[in-house]
Amino acid sequence: MRLSRLPWALTVLACLVTAVLLELSHFHGYAAVAVAVGLAAATNLL
Repeated sequence: MRLSRLPWALTVLACLVTAVLLELSHFHGYAAVAVAVGLAAATNLL
């Protein structure tokens, strides 16, 4: 993995962790937004 992709990978990881925590706290809409942001950031890893 190139060093330039590391921030994007960390962003995806942070979004997924945030989405799980929000889902566990019953904030389903916000969890979906976190997943969407994570997916958008993941496109930069392709």
